[in-house]
Amino acid sequence: MWLPLYTVCTRSQTICRRRFAAALLNLSRHRDHAKVSHLSHSAGLSAQTCKALQYRKHGDPSQVVQVEDVDLPPIGAKDVLVKMLAAPINPSDINMIQGTYAFLPDLPAVGGNEGVGQVLEVGSQVKSLKTGDWVIPRDAGLGTWRTAAVLAEDDVISLPNDIPMLSAATLGVNPCTAFRMLSDFEDLKQGDSVIQNAANSGVGQAVIQIAAARGINTINVVRDRPDFSQLSNRLKAIGASHVIKEETLRRPEIKELFKTCPKPKLALNGVGGKSATELLRHLQVGGSMVTYGGMAKQPVTVPVSALIFKDVNVRGFWVTQWKRDHSHDDRAFRAMLDELCSLIRQGKLTAPACTEVGLQQYHKALDTAMQPFTSAKQILIM
Repeated sequence: MWLPLYTVCTRSQTICRRRFAAALLNLSRHRDHAKVSHLSHSAGLSAQTCKALQYRKHGDPSQVVQVEDVDLPPIGAKDVLVKMLAAPINPSDINMIQGTYAFLPDLPAVGGNEGVGQVLEVGSQVKSLKTGDWVIPRDAGLGTWRTAAVLAEDDVISLPNDIPMLSAATLGVNPCTAFRMLSDFEDLKQGDSVIQNAANSGVGQAVIQIAAARGINTINVVRDRPDFSQLSNRLKAIGASHVIKEETLRRPEIKELFKTCPKPKLALNGVGGKSATELLRHLQVGGSMVTYGGMAKQPVTVPVSALIFKDVNVRGFWVTQWKRDHSHDDRAFRAMLDELCSLIRQGKLTAPACTEVGLQQYHKALDTAMQPFTSAKQILIM
């Protein structure tokens, strides 16, 4: 559930400053190559406020999002004080600000559904977290584009702080989406194939790496672009079996590919429109296409022949709903995070290509995130 932007202390300023200073000293132990050193001079915290990227109406993010000083409340018995470290700008964040997402927080709202923070202080009845823990949101709508927050213990889940900060900041949405789609719809075994469009997206890059770790082939479809060769090489470097242009799906050479690679059991669609239809045409009999996004803003058209003669399954997936369906039992979420973190430690799952941007440069980050053919995810460093 979305929480209004509140955070930190109405206790005496002296006590707050001492605790916060001590917490920042402790935080320095956990700095890594991802520039945690930004904290000391850009945290934006005083004794009673934090900096936040807030919007008071829906619309163009570059017009409605503003950096504001926001008052912070005391820490309750079951709350934690979190210093946000880094938070990405995802398509769902943009859609939420525009007012087009599946659910919308009450206004005014703080942007950002994903990110990693470090616990600086815990309430007297907090049991699952301790000072120094890294945490990510359990659900969307928490508002992560801010320097700090007081959050309910149940609204966050811990991560190990021995993984790269950018990996932690981008773990909760795209890798979880990829993991679940590769796990929940088809019984994929080593040597099987998956086909996906939007292969250079955050989800697409996670699919490539998780599939490669499981010995699963990936056929990765991207739109043609001037730097196609460089993009293809980059995706192959992280484990892509094949990288092809969308046009290739409609050409005879696709048949040559399937002479060396099994036809896919699973298709992952983040685009919609004609691209999704072409994915369907290449599925095995009885295979599944899972739609998790619609970047083309066009409906998915299913050929009658695919339904009658191939008996394909057409499904949808929203990781937010999966998290809510499993909110009563932490084990599935925890097991998934543990497996993903294990892959990160082994060097088999890396953060997507990222550009780090200071919180005050949010206009540039938002504008870049909304451009077509953007190869690097914008990460706000607090």
